[in-house]
Amino acid sequence: MKKFAVVAAMATALLGSTAVHAADVEVIHWWTSGGEQAAVSVFAREFDALGADKWVDTAIAGGENARAATLQRILGGDAPGAAQFNPGRQYEELIAGGLLLDLTPLAEKEGWADFIRPASISEACLVDGHWWCVPVNIHSWNWAWASIPAFENAGVELPTSFDDFLDKAPKLAESGVIPFAIGGESWQINGAFGVIQTAMLGLGDREKILEAKDIDLAKAEMPAVFTKFREFKKFSDEGSANRNWNDTTNLVVTDQAAMQIMGDWARGEFGVAGEVAGTDYACLALPIASPTVSTGGDIFLFPKQSDPEVEAAQLKMASMMVNPQVQALFNNAKGSMPIRDDVDMSLADDCMKKGLEIIKNPANIAVDASRWLSNDTTGQMNDLVAQFWADDSVTVDDAVASYVNILQTAD
Repeated sequence: MKKFAVVAAMATALLGSTAVHAADVEVIHWWTSGGEQAAVSVFAREFDALGADKWVDTAIAGGENARAATLQRILGGDAPGAAQFNPGRQYEELIAGGLLLDLTPLAEKEGWADFIRPASISEACLVDGHWWCVPVNIHSWNWAWASIPAFENAGVELPTSFDDFLDKAPKLAESGVIPFAIGGESWQINGAFGVIQTAMLGLGDREKILEAKDIDLAKAEMPAVFTKFREFKKFSDEGSANRNWNDTTNLVVTDQAAMQIMGDWARGEFGVAGEVAGTDYACLALPIASPTVSTGGDIFLFPKQSDPEVEAAQLKMASMMVNPQVQALFNNAKGSMPIRDDVDMSLADDCMKKGLEIIKNPANIAVDASRWLSNDTTGQMNDLVAQFWADDSVTVDDAVASYVNILQTAD
């Protein structure tokens, strides 16, 4: 647990000890934007409707901050009842340390393995034959969000490829909008970079580089990816350095920016604003010619508790989160896709339907890189790509050399 000591001081400053009552479940999460709050409210409302147990909400802005607070609380003997994480390697040490509630009896009783799909989603929680967390959605990074009025006002059509967008970007700029909107957080920048990487390399070579750590392939292919990414910078804006993701999405919502590359959680922001897909904005699955879906998302884990009433409430919450009706309501608000395909899709908008159609074909599924890379390795990549974006003195050759070194030393 090498990072726990590092984050402890920050976590203590962010969140003091919070006592819970016998049948209350305190839930730590980082859903603070308008669309995210609408989604988490579905979970809270549906859980409270089940009976006397109560959802106690602890929202902390920023995933890294929320995870740090959770780890501090667990290690300090004041664990929350539930906590949001991303599927991958973020919580492997909690499993190894025996600090999480084993959900296997509940999962087997309800048949989670039969309805949670695709396999890469369930594999994030089903470790060594035991269920240690609950997947609640499928999130994909591989989307671009475009303001239809911005493109119309510039007199250009929606893009059909990244190169087509870059060709049209000067006209967008001349019309007075930001052609390419991006925020300043390193995870945002590396996320957009990863989408461009996937589009240029294809799923096979992407997997060879990120999972198999194919150094020769990285040396051969990554220069073109870094070069293409830098072309996008020409059409971004100076204010991007201090902007979070949802404020960046709002630039597209309000037609001040033409396009943003962002995961499908951005769809929730359009929904809260009353925007209509196909009329006010376009959701472009990427790459446009042959779209793919990356299987990221959110999971909830349940730290062990000494109070049997709280444990019973935890299990009730876990069951509620995978309920078909709740899955439909939550994911429609969140912008994500449900983890089961037997839900009522009458609520789904055109963007969700598009994603669900793409994911039907296993060949279109890109495993999220967090399944292969540790938090430390991901952080190094975030920092590298953010530095490359911000500092033009970092050459493509410099960036590729650093990228290769990160791969070679990845744990």
